[in-house]
Amino acid sequence: MSFSVNTNAGALIALQNLSATTRQLSTTENRINTGLKISSAKDNAAVFGIAQNQRATSNSLNSVIGSLQRGQSTVDVALSAGSSVSDLLQQLKEKALAAVDVTLDTTSRAALNNEFISLRNQITTVTSNAVFNGANLIDSGATQIQALANESGSQVISVAHQSLALGGANVTITAAASIGTTAAASIQIAALNTSIANVSSALGKLGTGSKALGSHQTFITNLQNSIDVGIGNLVDADLAKESANLQALQTKQQLGIQALSIANQSSSILLGLFK
Repeated sequence: MSFSVNTNAGALIALQNLSATTRQLSTTENRINTGLKISSAKDNAAVFGIAQNQRATSNSLNSVIGSLQRGQSTVDVALSAGSSVSDLLQQLKEKALAAVDVTLDTTSRAALNNEFISLRNQITTVTSNAVFNGANLIDSGATQIQALANESGSQVISVAHQSLALGGANVTITAAASIGTTAAASIQIAALNTSIANVSSALGKLGTGSKALGSHQTFITNLQNSIDVGIGNLVDADLAKESANLQALQTKQQLGIQALSIANQSSSILLGLFK
């Protein structure tokens, strides 16, 4: 073995080992600080790319969930208003039945007719105000609503409108309906029986739509959770393992510093040869 003051092989080896340990320690400290074993493309380009794609999907599902929630709220508002319309129709039928009685005097019949007209007009008030997020599923001229069903926007869930306005396909009594005479009351009873049945059917369809939106929202939420867990499996650091590595590398670093110090002192031995 030769001795040289120009080249200290032992110190170079010790420095190389110390540098490697320092890099490993830096990597471990970064994992502990971020909680990620892969925090950038330089850690693992392939896995980082997969994780980023899945993060994009998960973030897009937030919009899908929001769309489904808005859609369900719109349908639920329509259902609530529709239930009120159904109740009003039943009250109208009660007034119409009472007005069929031929023994009613003029004053009583007029009072019943006024109540009938007031209840009839309430239907218009209810249907015109069943609005959520600018959408109304039960007013005349209403259109269907659509909610996003996937992250690409290529699929939607639709809920058809069910008009409950006066004189429409479901509520057949008109805005001019009255029970001022026995004959008129009889006509309205038939129309009300049809309207009550139609509204019950319409409410059933709206209920099915609301259930579909709610079920799909649950699925999307579970899907998003599964994707997030998958991302974590790809990039999350095992902090228990990293903590153990940290202790070991800190000790190794201290030993490396001592080894380098010893190696640097070896050249001073050559001074003894010239005394």
